[in-house]
Amino acid sequence: MPSQNTTPPPIQIYQAENGALEIKLDQKNDTIWLTQDQLSLLFDKERSVISKHIKNIFADEELEEKRVCAFFARTASDGKTYQTQFYNLDLILSVGYRTNSKRATKFRQWANTVLKDYLLKGYSLNQKLLETKRNQILEIKQTLHFLVKSSKNLESSELFLEILERFSESLVLLNKYDEDRLVVQNTSKSVKVEIENFRQMIAQTKQELIEKNEATELFGQEYEGKFESTISAIYQTFGGNDLYPSLEEKAANLLYLTIKNHSFVDGNKRIGSILFVYFLAKNNFLYKPTGQLKIDQNTLVALALLVAQSKPTEKEILIKLIVNLIQN
Repeated sequence: MPSQNTTPPPIQIYQAENGALEIKLDQKNDTIWLTQDQLSLLFDKERSVISKHIKNIFADEELEEKRVCAFFARTASDGKTYQTQFYNLDLILSVGYRTNSKRATKFRQWANTVLKDYLLKGYSLNQKLLETKRNQILEIKQTLHFLVKSSKNLESSELFLEILERFSESLVLLNKYDEDRLVVQNTSKSVKVEIENFRQMIAQTKQELIEKNEATELFGQEYEGKFESTISAIYQTFGGNDLYPSLEEKAANLLYLTIKNHSFVDGNKRIGSILFVYFLAKNNFLYKPTGQLKIDQNTLVALALLVAQSKPTEKEILIKLIVNLIQN
């Protein structure tokens, strides 16, 4: 039962046709409050009729008086403040259904509409929320299932353990689920890296690997048009907006597409990894504020292997995984 010395909050939720009456919402107690005089005005009946209905409601034990009544401070026309008895929504509705008048009918219609609208919208919103939660749980399960399944084909179990550990630490799965955060968000803008800059990086890496006998002349040799297609996809626009608007999404798709499109005769996984790191470095996004690499060598190798063995239908999972890893 509300305090006896408070005033109903002045939030209008209903106004009678003559404009003389406002019903106030008590958000704290999830109800509204009216005096007998206001009930009389609301239902267009004498106060004595309203008083009679209230007595009968209590006599019939339809409602318990102490649960539906409260005294609030109210300033009268003489400027003085008095403790006035108010009745809550339960009592108002009960009186409304016992009263025969056009105004009472209109109030009942209004109340039914509001309640129906609230129930329907509330149900709809709850259904939408549940569907969102289900999708998030499914996404977590799909990612974990993908990682576990892929681990069986990785060249080193240590690589799998490292990326799984990074995934768990970076996403903090249950926390992100609770906060609706298992999505691509809080991303950064990038500067464009031209295809010739990428080619120069590939050529430099190729020369270094050949000198170490770790590559042949086939390394970095482009299949006609495939590498151009990969870079074009990274910066593709639709309706004047980037298809991949953020730095993280561009980097993730650069790694993925370079490997999956088989842009080169030899060295696709290594080149994809090199260009991924190069792109992050060009955007000053390679290191954490602590000075640590966002993606260390083992994690990068594991990501490249995951991409190489993944199915096309698993692209979205991989992109979100990579984005979340480099964001943390």
